[in-house]
This record gives sequence, structure tokens and C-alpha cells, in this order.
Amino acid sequence: MGKKMEAARGKVEDRSYDLKEALDLIREITHVKFDETVDLAIRLGVDAKRSDQTVRGSVVLPNGTGKKVKILVFAKGEKEKDALESGADYVGAEDMVEKINKGWMEFDRVVATPDLMGLVGKLGKILGPRGLMPNPKSGTVTFDIARAIKELRQGKAEFKLEKGGIAHVSVGKISFGSDKLYENITTVMESIIKAKPATSKGRYIKGVSISSTMGPGIDIDTTSLTKTAG
Repeated sequence: MGKKMEAARGKVEDRSYDLKEALDLIREITHVKFDETVDLAIRLGVDAKRSDQTVRGSVVLPNGTGKKVKILVFAKGEKEKDALESGADYVGAEDMVEKINKGWMEFDRVVATPDLMGLVGKLGKILGPRGLMPNPKSGTVTFDIARAIKELRQGKAEFKLEKGGIAHVSVGKISFGSDKLYENITTVMESIIKAKPATSKGRYIKGVSISSTMGPGIDIDTTSLTKTAG
């Protein structure tokens, strides 16, 4: 561990912080020259192995993500034209499948029309592990291509349950400041709370922490956070 990272860790007390207090702290302890991404990690009281307790969705952040994204759209005919007119960076079908199979990955998000998901499904082993597979729940499998692209440009964040019952979401950049990050985080929490599976019993939000790209994790007081989001 470097001296700067060690110093940053030393400023984080072994306790749960109020969200606003944590956001002020995360900006105070940043020690790198680039604009770090701020990530939210939410530990949920669900069984990740059960299909009826899957938590997945998306939300447009009020202040965006701070990231410029390159969007690939799988579409044909009129929908291909819609994608190009709506500002997609890349549009295609079989040609794009061939490029990706050969190692091309110069895109950040993928949208597909429902009729081409059979084709896109052939890329599951490549796109899936990278979190790039289009999904109806995240709004990326749709015939409304224009809307999907607009939301991704505005700053659409996706969340899904990972191993251990944890969901990770990028909620902005250090440069946003505490107020904008606060708005983004509470918006994400509202969406995750609404996505609670009906079969989930007991405590749903079990733990929340935030961290910057190169910074230590800071535990958040979940009681005050869920009250704010709720």
C-alpha cells in the first residue's frame, strides 16, 4: 500500500457515516490527480442463487455519470436508421457480431432491438462477463432506440445483483461535489428499494459503502440512508 493510500485509510474511522458526511470525507481524502469515479456498493438481504430474488434495473441519474459512453446498437432497416439519427456510435447486425468475435470491443454500452436478440445471444460469453449484454429490465432491449440512446447519454446507471448479494453502481465523479453526488445516490437507492423482490424477507438493505477509484471504502449508516431514499 502506498503512503498516500495509507494516509487516506487512516482518515476513515471504523464506524458508519451519515451520507453527507461520507461524501465530504471522500472528497477530502482523494490523493490522485485524475477525476475519480465514485462507486456505491449495496449489500442486499436476498439469496443471489434464487431466480425469484434477482435484483436488476436501471435509473437515469439526475446529474449524469460524468462518463462519455460509446454506444453500439444492434438493429436493421428503419431501426438502424433511427439509431444513426439518434447518435449511436456504431450500428449493425451480423457485421458487428463478426467484429466482436475477432476481438473488437471499442464500445461501452450495447442496445438491441428484440428481433435481433437471437443474434446478439451468440455473443453472451463475450458480453455477459463484461456486463454489456442488453437486457429488457435495463431498457437496452427495445424498439424505442431513440429513447434508449437518449437515456444512456443523459447518464443511465444499471445495477444488478452479483455474487454475495452485492450490487455495484457508479454514481458520478469526485468533481461533481457532495450535493450532486448525494442526489445521484439517493436516486439509485430509491430505485433499488423499489426493485425489492416480493419473496425477500427480513432486512433488505444490509450494508452500503462508497469509495472512489483509488480510495478506501466508507461505510454508510443504512438507517438514515433508507429514510432519505424512501
